[in-house]
Amino acid sequence: MEGNMSCKDEDLSVMTGLFNCLTEAYRCFLAGSYPPQNAADVASVIYSGFCGPVHGKGREGSPSEYCGENSAELTCMCMSFLERVSSNLTSQGLHPDVRFYYAEVLKVLLEDMDLITHLVKRFQAEDHIISHLAAKTASNCVFYLVCKSGLISPAWQRKCEQAFQNPWPGAELDACLWSLTEVSKKLLKGAHRELMTLLVGFDLTLSVLCSKLLPEEKKHMSQHSVDFTRSSHWGTSLCLLLDLLEVLTSSSLVCGAGVRLKSQRVTHLHSLALLNICCSSEYYVKKRVLLLLKRAILQKAGEDWISGDVASGRTCGNWSSDMSILARTVLKAASDNWLLSIQMQSGAFFGGTRDILGDQMQNWDCMMLRAVSLIILKSIELCIQTAAGSEVKTATEVHAYLQSLWGFLRQYRFKQRAVTHLCCWISMLFGEQDDDMMEAAKALLYTFLHYRLTSGMDEFAVLETACASGFNPHCHFVLLLQSMSFDYSILLDFLISAETCFLEYFVQYLKCLRDDWQGFAAACGRITMSDCCLSQQKKLGADRSTLKCKGEPDKVESGSCVIPPAGRLGMASELRLVEYDTSDESDSENTVESVCALNGKPYKSTALLSPRPEGLLQPVLQSEETSRANMASLSWQLTGEISVRALHCLSQLREVVTRLHTKKLFPYNPSSLLKLLAQVESCYQKSHLSQCSKS
Repeated sequence: MEGNMSCKDEDLSVMTGLFNCLTEAYRCFLAGSYPPQNAADVASVIYSGFCGPVHGKGREGSPSEYCGENSAELTCMCMSFLERVSSNLTSQGLHPDVRFYYAEVLKVLLEDMDLITHLVKRFQAEDHIISHLAAKTASNCVFYLVCKSGLISPAWQRKCEQAFQNPWPGAELDACLWSLTEVSKKLLKGAHRELMTLLVGFDLTLSVLCSKLLPEEKKHMSQHSVDFTRSSHWGTSLCLLLDLLEVLTSSSLVCGAGVRLKSQRVTHLHSLALLNICCSSEYYVKKRVLLLLKRAILQKAGEDWISGDVASGRTCGNWSSDMSILARTVLKAASDNWLLSIQMQSGAFFGGTRDILGDQMQNWDCMMLRAVSLIILKSIELCIQTAAGSEVKTATEVHAYLQSLWGFLRQYRFKQRAVTHLCCWISMLFGEQDDDMMEAAKALLYTFLHYRLTSGMDEFAVLETACASGFNPHCHFVLLLQSMSFDYSILLDFLISAETCFLEYFVQYLKCLRDDWQGFAAACGRITMSDCCLSQQKKLGADRSTLKCKGEPDKVESGSCVIPPAGRLGMASELRLVEYDTSDESDSENTVESVCALNGKPYKSTALLSPRPEGLLQPVLQSEETSRANMASLSWQLTGEISVRALHCLSQLREVVTRLHTKKLFPYNPSSLLKLLAQVESCYQKSHLSQCSKS
């Protein structure tokens, strides 16, 4: 009994001494200095706190026998200190003398004491804090060794390979996945050449891991001895695998010329398995999968980590084929009613999520809806661009894909809204995300051009079909201009910014506008007509039910789904993408008149901001024929104003870009863009003169 008490007292005394030494060393490190002990002594203290005394009797084996109840705290302190030291040494943020001292500490620990071997043993600890701290510390130490010597720790690599070859969802697999992801991400951020060396070493085992965790079909799952999806820990392990897949996919963008590794192609090659996961897994896993597929198909995987040239990876021999595989797989799944199997939940907010009761309007997860929409739209675009559109052979296929997407969105986002013009769905869904909205608009523009080329229909029929399916690019552009109050400075911001694909979209659309001005004019009328139709229908219904007094003003109210977030001409300044004081202070009458003056014809404003004509104050029970006549007259006037304001916005944009380019303040050569803008102005003037001559 006394012997046991003596042993415990001895252990407690040793632990107290180790704790005091570590505390002193940690405080010195945080203060930017080093303790009075030499580096070898500090390394011995860290090792003893983690693994037990170096020369203790009967202590060779297990830290659990040595440390007792308080071992976890001492172990966590040792790992936290070591993780902090290795991280600061890598970042070069220490004074040279201090850096030299702690570099000696790490040298003793990693080379003489082989501490990484002991760290990776803690990956399978039941205590999740210890397991994660061990993975974090080991990752920093491995990265430090790579930066210092270009070598990868054999003990760490061996541990990860063993976990990947015989995977089972749990602490060990999670720690290995997280650690490899972290090391790869650090190498990717710094554009280290050792990244490819690391990935080559793991290429085979990662392929084995993905084939087991991501089977192409559910029947393949039964071929394994264990169904991973039945494990309660499977969702966590899968999310960590998805994080690793994003790093691997992004690493292929900076691989340079040559053939990509199989592990870098997993997201594309196993896209069917990823799509299947979206149909059956937990919602947070489903969301993570869709976001990965979205970034992959937008070629933006890991864009926050990559410091090199992201375009270089697209020259790899199998990059185009992999993107084609991904796009074809998505469209094949869409044709097999994959969209119908995706279940949405309400959007998250600061309080979490909540159930909808009674007749409350459901606020669906717009992030998921945007991801699904972009995956479908970009897949159509990629298949159109692949082999001159051979992947999407007919216009009927394009129409079917868009109809299936619209059917999916109608279940959720637009279920409780009366959508009269489907082209407004982009503004409704993507209005909060400029980058996603531009990607969607660009994809639909290419879809429209392909449809026009392959449908065999005349221009009018093509435009009607495009509006019926929501992919008329003229409508999208008009709605975009309306959402920004026809403010050219916002277009200028988009042109200068590298955060969106607006430049590519804008150039392609201007070419389309130059060749199809009549389609643009028709879109202006179509948007105005749908607005007026909905307003008149609402008013007639209200008149019949409430019997308003004769002479009460007729308010043209915008439907919630007809006009994008920033609304109508008269309400556009209320909600804006970006606040510009000059836009609100500008005179809408002068804006329109300045363009009409170019045509030598006076202009009378019919803007919604101006007083309504007396003729539009309708009797309570007027005939529908009279209402339609007045509506058509108003629509014709508003159509002219919308096109004039749009042209004036583009004209102002051309002038300011020209001035900036002349002063060498524009970030790139805009000559082609300026030429297109001038051609669009010329098309407008010719169209206006033609209308004047007919009248």
